[in-house]
Amino acid sequence: MSAAVTRQYAGDLSPSEREVQGRAREFTDQVLIPLEEQAELAGGPLPPGVQAMVRDKALEFGLHGGRHRREHGGNGWSTTEWYLTEEQFGRCSNGISWYIPSAYNVWRNASPELIDRWLRPALRGALHDAYAVTEADAGSDPSGITTSAVRDGDGWRITGEKWFVTFGSVAAVLVVMANAMDGDEVRPTLFAVPADAAGIKVVADVPFTHSFPHGHPTISFEDVWVSNADVIGGVGDGDDLQRQWFTEERLAIAARCGGAMLRLLDEGIAWTQTRIQGGHRILDHQGVAFPLADSAADAAAGRLLGLTVAQMVDAGFDAKVVHGKASTAKLFCSEAAYRCADRVVQVFGGRGYMRTNIAERLLRELRVDRIWEGTSEIQRLIVARSLDRRGVEATVW
Repeated sequence: MSAAVTRQYAGDLSPSEREVQGRAREFTDQVLIPLEEQAELAGGPLPPGVQAMVRDKALEFGLHGGRHRREHGGNGWSTTEWYLTEEQFGRCSNGISWYIPSAYNVWRNASPELIDRWLRPALRGALHDAYAVTEADAGSDPSGITTSAVRDGDGWRITGEKWFVTFGSVAAVLVVMANAMDGDEVRPTLFAVPADAAGIKVVADVPFTHSFPHGHPTISFEDVWVSNADVIGGVGDGDDLQRQWFTEERLAIAARCGGAMLRLLDEGIAWTQTRIQGGHRILDHQGVAFPLADSAADAAAGRLLGLTVAQMVDAGFDAKVVHGKASTAKLFCSEAAYRCADRVVQVFGGRGYMRTNIAERLLRELRVDRIWEGTSEIQRLIVARSLDRRGVEATVW
């Protein structure tokens, strides 16, 4: 299906969208941002009592579950409403919003039994899921995955190793992409694997550049048995479900990068308006003002691009077109946000190199947005293929 976006422009928000946006901003300002320095100085994780406070406040504000259906415990937001909340969460550093109850979008395709077992508890904050797809030799190219699932009675035996499993150190369930060996066929399939199943082992849990609540461990699966009922969607549906996952994750990165740019500009402008050097505000010097102006242009362009893609999803555009557009948004916003962070660190001078400074933290944190869920180089390949197959206007407008 393809439909025209009827809004006058991408920033033309409805009253309900503005209400959700305002609620998310209030939550971010009142609950998340005050915890940033505590999280940074603690190396990432906050104390259990503080984690519970963030979770409970998120439930109180109605900011959990995003696009998941209300009957499953989510909010049933439109993509645009969800984008606007993710943008506000992006204004906070240290991944503190990771404590907000949520779950990956592939659960929408799970059986009622799997939804009851894993999704509903996740959306009330009782457990966390993790997504295991990347491997040592299959990062940017998921087709190189070697993790296998072999039939065994009324179930499957999964063997392989997954890298960079975000939330893997705390998850109760792992969404594992494996090649289901179905006779002579190799059929990529998603499995819901209990994290405490026999044969699962965390083989590495190294620190990363950012100070976030949870790690990204390497996890091995040695002859791990799951039942047929643990298949998400159907056998062979893995590629389609993962494409949906990538689209949403890339759009979320665009939203959060947009929020980060807003925060960087707020902090940078506030500093340069009050910092006096040589008898003048440093904002009055072109060497300071022009980089901030460039960052404002990046933030405005990225925000409109991301919102346009979100509104295209809500308008029912073809999923393949949206996939390419989401890559464009992820590419631009992640690159622009890193440029913006680098400029604002420079504006703060020596203060910008302190870990208690938001620009320093975001400079470290935004670097990974050009890598995970598909590197900038992979996004460029996707956009280039869209230009080749669909033409300039379909790709750009």
